[in-house]
Amino acid sequence: MSGSAPRPVRRRTFVLGTAAAAGSAALAGPLATTASAASFGYTDDGSNYVIDTGANLVFKVSKTNGDLTSLVYKGTEYQGYGGKNSHVESGLGTSTVTIAQSGSTILVSVAYGTLKHYYAARSGENNVYLWTNKADTSVSATRYIVRVKAGLFLNDEPDSYTYAPTTIEASDVFQKSDGQTRSKHYSKRRVIDYDYVGWTTGSVGLWVVRSNHEKASGGPFYRSLLRHQSADGGGLYEILYYGENQTEAQRFGLQGPYVIALTDGGAPSSSLYPGTLSTSWADSLGISGYVAASGRGRVAGVGISGRDTAYAYTVGLANSGAQYWGSARASDGYYSIAGVLPGTYTLTVFKGELAVYTTSVTVTAGATTTLNTIAIPSSNDPSNASAIWRIGNWDGTPSGFKNADLMTYAHPSDVRASAWTGNVVIGSGSETSAFPAYIWKDVNSGLLVYFKLTAAQAAAAHTLRIGVTTAYANGRPQVTVNSWVSSIPSPPTQPSTRSLTVGSYRGNNNTFTYSVPASAWLTDTSQYNVLKIDVVSGSGTTAFLSAGTSIDALDLLA
Repeated sequence: MSGSAPRPVRRRTFVLGTAAAAGSAALAGPLATTASAASFGYTDDGSNYVIDTGANLVFKVSKTNGDLTSLVYKGTEYQGYGGKNSHVESGLGTSTVTIAQSGSTILVSVAYGTLKHYYAARSGENNVYLWTNKADTSVSATRYIVRVKAGLFLNDEPDSYTYAPTTIEASDVFQKSDGQTRSKHYSKRRVIDYDYVGWTTGSVGLWVVRSNHEKASGGPFYRSLLRHQSADGGGLYEILYYGENQTEAQRFGLQGPYVIALTDGGAPSSSLYPGTLSTSWADSLGISGYVAASGRGRVAGVGISGRDTAYAYTVGLANSGAQYWGSARASDGYYSIAGVLPGTYTLTVFKGELAVYTTSVTVTAGATTTLNTIAIPSSNDPSNASAIWRIGNWDGTPSGFKNADLMTYAHPSDVRASAWTGNVVIGSGSETSAFPAYIWKDVNSGLLVYFKLTAAQAAAAHTLRIGVTTAYANGRPQVTVNSWVSSIPSPPTQPSTRSLTVGSYRGNNNTFTYSVPASAWLTDTSQYNVLKIDVVSGSGTTAFLSAGTSIDALDLLA
């Protein structure tokens, strides 16, 4: 990237005791009186609680507001950019902050109104464990952000770079001088795709390992900001609730643990990953809303039949209080979802990101709910319908359409995007790759699809289907076939915020169907019928913020 070279990480050499020795000392003796490198414990410097993990990490928590004010790994300070601390949301304000040590664990508790937040340290570990319990809407707690000093890590991640000379949308989407676009929103990944995010120099790694997101919203395919870099530093996020393109109501309760992990350059230990992390050591710490493994259950299914083996299948559980998911085994569809809070859930089977089956399941603490083989009815998968022609695949995503991959980490105006206009000829072999992933009222409305019919096909009425994955400003397709014009469909329920311009096509999948009469077709089979697709809406503004929609697939049924 252009610009000044980043400042390398400053390294210091310390003589440290082993983690095992530090842990034994902490268990055998009194609380440490100083925050020294080989001694697990904590001190009070007047303004902060200073916690030494007894390994290579010393961090501070403000006694006033619960901010993380210092994060020192092997002598280098990583916390802070722009004069800001790391904290819940943008800082809670004056809070009640307490600290306690229980054997090899130190817990800092932060209370701000109805919100409770926690930091925990374990003897001999270079990790900070965090929990956040948001009980209601009285506190706007939607994230925890780790603010990292400038110059410590290379700014080489396209999806993390947010500073650029030109602001092109709101105050958070930018354009570089070469025409590429950047925004902190462009995470490139769905929740199901990552266990951790962060940076490494090769010799030092700083990571945030996400929680299981049981109290988050949006399901396994949701996209939200994960990290950003700017001129004055970088940020790593654990998103607790993200308003952009949100498909579900906010859930309340304890989220975590999520982990700030420091390493010698490698990825964080897999033992910290959601679904793997064991927190039995936290069972007796008194964390508000905490439910131990013994108070949770599991759902297991012996298989799923009726699958299209070309696609990955995911099984999700959701109710108003929690959400979970697991991958179905490719060979037979077996799935297992552990650590589930007791309750009744809607179980959904997804082909790709398209829901193709739902049922209800009840989970009991300490037990496994075993389900027999789920048989997906053929009619539940729109791909099984016989079609005269089809553009795209019915999988709940715009995958394969023009610019689809780029749109998860760039703005539609990005110089790397192919032209959003362009018509499609059925039989050309490039129907899907030539068809734009997104259609906007003010950008490329009026797309044309050319196709021929046989005499028998032209003599009958047919159903035209257009599947969408989200819509902005109530944008929905109205179609014209030759001289026949469809009615304007009602808008389906979709998120009200930006979507297509902030890296997300994930809204609510919806299929529009149009009954096209036989009188609409051309009787001359040598001529092309012309399908025109317009986006209609009375909302939106202009250009890429005009009403728009993301395409899943479209077909003309036989």
